[in-house]
Amino acid sequence: MSIVSFKHKGLAEVLAQGESRKVGSRYVKNVAAILDYLDQVTSIEDCKDVKDFHELKGKRKGTYSMHVTGNYCITFKWDGHDMYDVNFEDYH
Repeated sequence: MSIVSFKHKGLAEVLAQGESRKVGSRYVKNVAAILDYLDQVTSIEDCKDVKDFHELKGKRKGTYSMHVTGNYCITFKWDGHDMYDVNFEDYH
């Protein structure tokens, strides 16, 4: 399993370079840790109990979330093999 696409361009920069001006400096450390983790998991089950991992409900069903801090989360979809549409957002 790996990350194959990003909705938020800054996340790709954080994963590749460890920093991005498009992601607030106070979030970069947690964002980088989550992205590194997601890029290495072998099953969606590996995400359980990590950073308040959960599937969203309603119209967002099929999208998963991990909390960065406060209301900010990394959200993503999973196709059974890879993660895609990885985003950094406040969906609350």
